[in-house]
Amino acid sequence: MMAFAPPARHLLRAKDLADARYVEPLGVDDLAAAAGLSRAHFSREFRRAFGESPHGYLLTRRLERAAALLRNTDRNVAEVCLDVGLTSVGSFTTSFKRTFGKTPTAYRESFPPPAAQALVPGCIVCAHARPQVRTFREDSPPAGS
Repeated sequence: MMAFAPPARHLLRAKDLADARYVEPLGVDDLAAAAGLSRAHFSREFRRAFGESPHGYLLTRRLERAAALLRNTDRNVAEVCLDVGLTSVGSFTTSFKRTFGKTPTAYRESFPPPAAQALVPGCIVCAHARPQVRTFREDSPPAGS
């Protein structure tokens, strides 16, 4: 039985960077720099350690976040695409369909709208979202009373 060593710290640092900053225009060169390796060597080591290419990993993180935004917000597909760090709606749609088996629009339609998920009436949410500490002078009792 063969024991596998945990991924090297420099590869985990690059993976953590992809997880934390996927929205930014981050590429394989940035991840390789974070790991302190050349692009080619980094790509080989990353694939060996995690079973997928660095680009594939970063794209998967972005698509997973996009799926959550489609399920839980009313943002349109183009906004979701930009919100997760992608710039081409056409490429986003193609990648999303390859990963989830549906277009972003069809994926969203397979879930209840976000408004239907709210269990608390909007008026209650608004009341609790208001600041509880008042800082306006007119809210203070008049001086001398």
